[in-house]
Amino acid sequence: MTIAITGASGQLGRLAIAHLKTLTDPAGIVALARDPAKVADLGVAARAFDYTQPETMGPALEGVQTLVLISSSDFNDRVGQHRNVIEAAKAAGVGRILYTSLLKADSSPLLLAADHRETEAMIAGSGLPAAILRNGWYTENWTGNLGGAIAAGALIGAAGTARFTPAVRSDYAEALAVVAADAGRVGVLELAGEEVITLADLAAEVSRQTGKALPYNDLPAEVYQGLLESFGLPAGFAGVLVDVDVKATGGWLADDSGTLAKLLGRPTVRLAEAVAAALA
Repeated sequence: MTIAITGASGQLGRLAIAHLKTLTDPAGIVALARDPAKVADLGVAARAFDYTQPETMGPALEGVQTLVLISSSDFNDRVGQHRNVIEAAKAAGVGRILYTSLLKADSSPLLLAADHRETEAMIAGSGLPAAILRNGWYTENWTGNLGGAIAAGALIGAAGTARFTPAVRSDYAEALAVVAADAGRVGVLELAGEEVITLADLAAEVSRQTGKALPYNDLPAEVYQGLLESFGLPAGFAGVLVDVDVKATGGWLADDSGTLAKLLGRPTVRLAEAVAAALA
């Protein structure tokens, strides 16, 4: 079985390929990237693949049985880019698609969910067998910015006491590899960590590990938006992050199914371990 992974030069794609190499013959793995030279170190076949250039996709998908579509990081026209990939996959005779979506995407009110919901509908309309991996919040979305929070003396947000069940990127990548290696696996998978946390819990864990008091300052949405923009974030992206915090209070980024841990065959990485890795 030949398994191709788009976005292979990105963080999730690289980790997924590393995990997949332990589950299947590396000779059957294809890394798809705009610049194949950037994935030459992965030890698998590399092919040029650009979401925005559908005319290049046919040769890249030749002989591929399972295509992993890692959602585009370009918010300008994600749906259009995903459409290019899905149509090319169908034309090339790909047997199955895996897609990295968002937790509860079919009903979530989060701004982030809209593109995923539309992409899921396109995949369903294509008639191709599919596995939809609805990933929850990534712990690294917080821990990747801890240095700035520690320097400022506070963690900020607009999530109140919203409960999250985040997981680290490597756990999501390993689950992706497990599903990709299982040729018969299709259906929707809601994936999240097992530990329920709030942003105050995150601040408390950072305080514990650093020995420095780091409070969580909950802000009105408009104040948080302004601060994010003052840090240099584009207004649109800042708005998406504020929207995540505000709407997370409805439980849209929490899941208690335990599906991710079951796929991994082990507990998901806990917050304390993720914070320790970030601080290191």
